[in-house]
Amino acid sequence: FTLHHSASIVAFTPGMSPRPKSSSTSLQISALESLADITTLSIDSGDIDTVTRYAKTGLITDATTNPLFVSQAGANGDARYEAMVAEAVSYAKQTTCSEDGCPVPEDTLNVAVDRLAVNLGKELVGLVPGRVSTEVDIRLSYDTQGSVERARSIIAMYEEMGVSKDRILIKLAGTWEGAAAAAQAKAYLISPFPGRILDWHKKQSGQTGYAPDADPGVLAVKRMYAYFRKYGYDTICMPASWRPSRGADVEGSDLDEILALAGVDEMTIPPPLLDSLSALESSLVERKCSAKAEAASCNDPDFTLTEESYALYWDTDVCGQEKLKEGIDAFTTETENLIKILIEKF
Repeated sequence: FTLHHSASIVAFTPGMSPRPKSSSTSLQISALESLADITTLSIDSGDIDTVTRYAKTGLITDATTNPLFVSQAGANGDARYEAMVAEAVSYAKQTTCSEDGCPVPEDTLNVAVDRLAVNLGKELVGLVPGRVSTEVDIRLSYDTQGSVERARSIIAMYEEMGVSKDRILIKLAGTWEGAAAAAQAKAYLISPFPGRILDWHKKQSGQTGYAPDADPGVLAVKRMYAYFRKYGYDTICMPASWRPSRGADVEGSDLDEILALAGVDEMTIPPPLLDSLSALESSLVERKCSAKAEAASCNDPDFTLTEESYALYWDTDVCGQEKLKEGIDAFTTETENLIKILIEKF
């Protein structure tokens, strides 16, 4: 597999067959239904009620979580999330022998963070028929062995709860260390962020917008997708993190990148954009990514990355360096905020 920009790598290959799509009985479905016919859709949310609402449409099969969602769960105040937090703290105490009233050691807090993520993930597994993603502690982005150990611990927690690892995707950052950890588990997919790539290019160029088909983020994702399809890699391309290609002031532009990548393997989409797709005419969805056509257009040679070749490539990718660091820093802050919340619970 290849790494580009601020992509997240997902490990652990599931062995599930595709699921049939069905029409909604509770939401007005139009463009959303058409998109679901050609691209597997994952909801980018940890809100139980929102995921439930969309899961009932039969159009959303997977769910994606990240440290922000887990942090929000930790501070939510809703009784359901409070129960998840309480169980995570109790579990961490029991498994690391941390007594009430004592200083909380780092390993105890790490267990509590992972357990809370698993508690949220288990709830989502009961709502969607497909897979749920859980992210390894972002602070381990440059630690291959640490990432592998935490990933295995997370999977073990899920299995203790009766959730098969086939239902879970483990997310790792697109650093070399993250790539190495993912490679050990035969990475199932990558998740590039076209919106973040667009942000960088707009800042560098001074342009306020791009035509969707010329959006640098869209082009980067299509290049990755084309590479996988040309050389027969099974790795799925699942873009996330969307921006309006033409600019936020252009009506309907919030869906520019999504529509420009219609037909790609999978997408993870936040609820507001799912709402926008639900209100859009079905005729506006056209297949923009075709495995055969994209493979034919790929000009990249097939190659295997080594740590040395990765470093040489990475040195030339200023967009990737800046946006990956930005993403890791943001999620690190969310993880640290969650830890502060959890400390108060011990």
